[in-house]
Amino acid sequence: MASKAEGDRQEPINEQAVVNAYTAMRTELNQIYSKITELEMEASEHSLVINAIQPLDQSRRCYRMIGGVLVERTIKEVMPAVQRNKEGIEEVISRLNEALEKKKKDIADFESKYKIRIRKPENEVQDGGKKEGASQGVLVGPASSSE
Repeated sequence: MASKAEGDRQEPINEQAVVNAYTAMRTELNQIYSKITELEMEASEHSLVINAIQPLDQSRRCYRMIGGVLVERTIKEVMPAVQRNKEGIEEVISRLNEALEKKKKDIADFESKYKIRIRKPENEVQDGGKKEGASQGVLVGPASSSE
């Protein structure tokens, strides 16, 4: 009986608690997405550095930022560290992707358990889902100047 009561405490009691739990889950999902994006950018930067310095002479000087301090090293010394960092970042990305998939599954289970459906704002539903003046920052010039 005590274990049943403990299980009940973990369940949201009212509608507001369900909404709060769902919002927290969605927020966590968005944080995972943004962290993955940030780390993918870092991995891309590491790849650019590796591709830029790989063909160069291994004894050539290069500079590396370590903890906010710029230090002078050789390419031979820097290359393994940059590659290790990139591999570490890629491993973290793969772990975050696993966590992302698990969180998506948890959210889907939560949505089906509490019959949650996301409503679109009314102004988006009208006009086939497009709002007037809702361009995404695309600037288009004249089609042709031969009128």
